[in-house]
Amino acid sequence: MNRRTLLQTIPALALLGQTASAKNSHPAKLPATAVYEFRVYHCFEGKLQDLLTRFREHTMAIFEKHGMTNIAYWTPTDDPLKVNTLFYVIAHASREAAADNWKAFGDDPEWKSVQAKSEANGKLVEKVDSTFLTLTDFSPRL
Repeated sequence: MNRRTLLQTIPALALLGQTASAKNSHPAKLPATAVYEFRVYHCFEGKLQDLLTRFREHTMAIFEKHGMTNIAYWTPTDDPLKVNTLFYVIAHASREAAADNWKAFGDDPEWKSVQAKSEANGKLVEKVDSTFLTLTDFSPRL
């Protein structure tokens, strides 16, 4: 993803506080040490719907099982990104917890099975961008 495209997506994050608090998308208040991980998945051609299905039916629950809080998920509305891109934000208790969460997730037998089944006809994701964020002192609390 080029810098311009990434910067064009950042305004969507401004809606995060309003969206998350309005829907109560996560049950518990996150600790002051919480970090938010903004991830962008670039799918292989024709694989976005398979990826969305995998998230909807499996990945989100496995994230929660390993200490990751689902905040919000977006798909772009404009070409060229709308056909192959997923944006999402998850939260971790801390940066250290994030490393532990991802390790546990990657080692999870349920995840390995889900991934293998969903990729039986080829890999879904070509590239992942990940950026860790902290709330500013003026941001609405999530």
